[in-house]
Amino acid sequence: MDLFYKKCKANKLKITPQRVAIYKVLTASVSHPNAEQIHREVKKQFSNISIDTVNRTLLTFAGAHMIDIVEGHGDPRRFDPNQKAHHHFYCVSCHKIFDFQTDSVDRLTLPPNIEKKFLITGKRICLTGYCNYCRSKTAGEKE
Repeated sequence: MDLFYKKCKANKLKITPQRVAIYKVLTASVSHPNAEQIHREVKKQFSNISIDTVNRTLLTFAGAHMIDIVEGHGDPRRFDPNQKAHHHFYCVSCHKIFDFQTDSVDRLTLPPNIEKKFLITGKRICLTGYCNYCRSKTAGEKE
């Protein structure tokens, strides 16, 4: 939580009990939750907190580079507290998002025309397909 406090101060964000609770719920999760899922958990502690407050807080955190917004797939926006370089796998069946890290993807060479047009500040790949559970479930249905 020390890093959270430092980042809030660096970004001139007021540290409120609600913001702390939202950040704690997000960082305790490995499932890349959406605002509604975080709202459900935070509401246990702050019964009057609105979904709008949770969503705006998450967007504020993202704007301050404290968390990331995970690439969308038509689902509600998902949030990721993991600031270390990593990539995602999105299951098209159960909609879970899994983190993975590999040096070969990190070293991916970009086309020269992309490097000329844009200032690249990071690389994040999102693979899509079926996770092990859904893949085995799908294979079982075909038998």
